[in-house]
Amino acid sequence: MGSLPKGDYSPANHHNSIIQKVVTDRSYGRAFNGFAAWLTDHEREKLTNMSEVLSIFPSRTLVLHTTRSWDFLGFPENITDDFSVGSDMIIGVIDSGIWEKSESFRDKGFGPVPKKWKGACKGGPRFTCNRKIIGARFYTGANASDNIGHGAHTASTAAGNRVKGASYRHIAEGTARGGLPASRIAVYKACGDDDCADADILAAFDDAIADGVDVISASIGFQYPIHQISHDTVVIGSFHATARGILTVNSAGNSGTDPRAISSIAPWLLSVGASTTDRLIAEKLVLGDGRIFTGQVLNPLGLTPIPKFSLAYGNAKNSSCDERQIKRCERPCLDRNYVKGKIVVCDMLPHDITQLVQNEAAGLIEENYRDDDVNYYLLPTVALEPADLDQVRAYANTTRPRATITIGGLKDPLAPVVADFSSRGPNTYFPDVMKPDVVAPGVDILAAWPPSIPPSEFDKPGSVKYNLESGTSMACPHAAGAIAYIKSLHPDWSPAALKSALMTTARPLNASLHPEREFAYGSGNIDPVKASDPGLVYDISEHDYINHLCGTHGGETCSKISGASCQCGERKTSAPELNYPAMTAKINASTISNVSFIRTLTNVGHHPTSTYKAEVFLGSEKLKITVAPDALSFKSLNEKRSFRVSITGEYPQNEKILSSSLVWSDGSHTVRSPIILYRGQ
Repeated sequence: MGSLPKGDYSPANHHNSIIQKVVTDRSYGRAFNGFAAWLTDHEREKLTNMSEVLSIFPSRTLVLHTTRSWDFLGFPENITDDFSVGSDMIIGVIDSGIWEKSESFRDKGFGPVPKKWKGACKGGPRFTCNRKIIGARFYTGANASDNIGHGAHTASTAAGNRVKGASYRHIAEGTARGGLPASRIAVYKACGDDDCADADILAAFDDAIADGVDVISASIGFQYPIHQISHDTVVIGSFHATARGILTVNSAGNSGTDPRAISSIAPWLLSVGASTTDRLIAEKLVLGDGRIFTGQVLNPLGLTPIPKFSLAYGNAKNSSCDERQIKRCERPCLDRNYVKGKIVVCDMLPHDITQLVQNEAAGLIEENYRDDDVNYYLLPTVALEPADLDQVRAYANTTRPRATITIGGLKDPLAPVVADFSSRGPNTYFPDVMKPDVVAPGVDILAAWPPSIPPSEFDKPGSVKYNLESGTSMACPHAAGAIAYIKSLHPDWSPAALKSALMTTARPLNASLHPEREFAYGSGNIDPVKASDPGLVYDISEHDYINHLCGTHGGETCSKISGASCQCGERKTSAPELNYPAMTAKINASTISNVSFIRTLTNVGHHPTSTYKAEVFLGSEKLKITVAPDALSFKSLNEKRSFRVSITGEYPQNEKILSSSLVWSDGSHTVRSPIILYRGQ
């Protein structure tokens, strides 16, 4: 560094400041205390031994996990017609940024920014805020703008304005809107190209909490639960948010039906799985004889409504291929003269679809292999169930077979059903805490999209302003919008009370369609209207969560997550005693003898005087569930009453999950809690 400067100069301070610029990547000091830094193993060990350091762990990479959806939830547009409903609510979105120029984020008709807002618009170059997007920060990339579409989609699902005539290529056309259109958005860009660094996630939580958001929507998480819960930045950040009165809504993950795959596991998180709506977007195959088949949508392309295209199936003459290879559409067995202008039937998924495109085929019919990750195809394609495909093959061998492929919306009578990709429980780290908590629409959701990012190969830049996406990432902002709506009506409710309201009023799903029961759908599909007036809530304090952490994970883990000095000692609390809106127990024996739950309900109804009676719905005839007392009388608002649920009986040998429920009702309110017993593994 050359010669010493003249005058007053402290080499040590100067050197430390330079080193800090090199090794310190992020400092957290607004809502909690910490920093991210580049360290050698030796430096990490030295810091670990310092008494003031609670925890050190590597920054890992997390992943990013509507026209019809809100109506399907029983939350029609007229409920939020009044622009004063929710105009002071601020939804913090931790995601990949936002496309601020979208119509979904215009600020026409919005009043001044809420006075409680403590944040800032620091969105970087060429990024502007308004009275809708009132704050922006970025921790990756050049600015807070969304470069992949994920953040714009989730933000508009939670809080987007009403936009008439929105659609993706005229599919799902209607009025796109968020759950609370009058609410404000604060953007925290912590994710880049499909991934998010731990260091940036913590920075986003730190800022969102200090800025004063009302709810945090975080469609992010690990693919599966990580080895140490005290290293999960969503768990840590959301605990500090809860301690400041802010509920974090988190996506359950997209790891499918494997048991214990859910990554959103903390009791203070609202963990959201993905369900379907009654609008099924499907391809229709119309045959010349009038028969119609529906199949999976592999692209948004269609042909004319009239079945005028010839079907081609296995009759091409090719000296180098046998008939089996031709029927399988193997390359290069289909010649141009045979497939040009025809809809080609293939016995298996073609390895190279471009051969059909280059040979100017009109379309493709194939078997539905249920591949959730299948890419958009470059020509109209319908994927059929095997039995339907057999009928089409037989028709293709008749004289002059004709067909066409169209796309459109159908009514799905089975909805809601949990999506195959939605991560399942039970909970790895808190076995007696049900996860997911609820489900919400997450399949084929239409929401805002940056026009500069074509969602498929056949979309031109600038042509797509709204896009259809699926994932628990899409379900999460539905629940966040619902929570913002409830909080706008009850601003003094705690995060746990808000969560309880959404869980106890949710609509249970059809158990016969879900072998995982509540470990697939939680309490059920959210109902924002009922949740705004739940009657009773199960409340939980920060102190209760700390006690629960003490009982389940001990003082060291408790301190690392909460930042407090957890002196567990005699304050250890067994997991069932957490005042959770669901009751869950892992059973390791065939005889159930001493399973019990103690819960406390708080009266938040419109009438101070009320009496609620208990009703139990048994999941097995071999169970006996009693509630004492079986009636709760309240004489004032916010009054609390406790009860005990006791379970005895035999656990059926062939059952993995026993799903019962407890319902408290005063005649106008229904407060439902799942009771789940499951085999320990």
